[in-house]
Amino acid sequence: ARPNLVMGTNVQVCWEKFCDFWEVEARQVPMEGNRFHLDPQAAAELCDENTIGVVAVLGSTFDGSYEPVAEVCRALDDLQERTGLDIPVHVDGASGAMIAPFLDPDLRWDFQLPRVASINTSGHKYGLVYPGVGWALWRTAEVLPEDLVFRVDYLGGDMPTFSLNFSRPGSQVAAQYYTFVRLGRAGYRAVQQEARDVACSLAERIEAFGDFTLLSRGDQLPVFAFTTAEGVGAFDVYDVSRRLRERGWLVPAYAFPPNRQDLSVLRVVCRNGFSEDLADLFLADLGSLLPELRSQPAPTGKTVTAFHH
Repeated sequence: ARPNLVMGTNVQVCWEKFCDFWEVEARQVPMEGNRFHLDPQAAAELCDENTIGVVAVLGSTFDGSYEPVAEVCRALDDLQERTGLDIPVHVDGASGAMIAPFLDPDLRWDFQLPRVASINTSGHKYGLVYPGVGWALWRTAEVLPEDLVFRVDYLGGDMPTFSLNFSRPGSQVAAQYYTFVRLGRAGYRAVQQEARDVACSLAERIEAFGDFTLLSRGDQLPVFAFTTAEGVGAFDVYDVSRRLRERGWLVPAYAFPPNRQDLSVLRVVCRNGFSEDLADLFLADLGSLLPELRSQPAPTGKTVTAFHH
C-alpha cells in the first residue's frame, strides 16, 4: 500500500515536494475558522496503518505561530492506545528550533516528548548563518535505517553518508560552529529576544492604526501576519504590499491555504538586524501610505509584482 504523511495545509513547500518525488500520499489537515495550523485530533484521525509520520511545524510559514507539538503527541498516544498504531512525529523546526530553546525553555516540543523521532532546523534562518545550511537530528541511531547509510572508504577511513548529494562545501558548517561558539547560549538568547521584542512592538503599533487586524503577534516566531480590518473596503492587503514595495519594503501578500483561501494577509518577518529604528521607518512609511489608500474607491486588484532583485 502507498505510504502517507500527515501534515497541515500550512506546511512549507518542501513537504509537498518530498511527497511528490517519493510518491508518498500527503494527507493535509485544512485550516478551519481561526485555527491556522495543525489540529492534533484531526491529524490523528487521518492516520492509518500506512502512515509513516505526522509533521508538526514549530513556526508556521504563514503566520509565525507554533503548532502544538505536545498536543499532537498526546493525540497520537491516545490513537495508539485505541488502535495499536505507533505513529512517529517529525518536528519541522526550520525557524522555531532556533528560537524556542533560547526564549521558550519550558515549551515541550523536542525529544523531551517520546513520540518525537526527528527534528530539522535551518542554520540560515534564525541560526544566524548565511544560506544554505540545515540540520537534521534523530532521537537515536535506530530511527535512521541502516540501509539508508552508505559507507565509503576511498577518501581514507570509514565515511558514512546518507545525504542525497555527496560533495558539499563545508563553509556553512564552519560558520555555524563559529557562531555558536562566539555567541553562546546567552548571545543567541539576546539576539532572538531583540527580534521578538521588535516584532511584538511593531505588531501592536500596526494594530493601533485601526485599519488592520492581527492574526498573530510575533510572540512565538518573530513573525506576524495581519489583514485589513472589518469594514475596510477601499484597499486590500495586495494594495498595501504593492505600495510598500515602492518604498523598498518587501512585505508579501498572499491567501491562506484550504479551507481559508478567503483570507489574504500580509506577513512581516523580523530577524537579526531589523532594529527598532528600522521598525520606526517601516511604520512611518506604512502610516504615510494609509491616507491615500483610504481614499481609493476600491481595491485595485490582487496582481502583485513578481519577485525580482
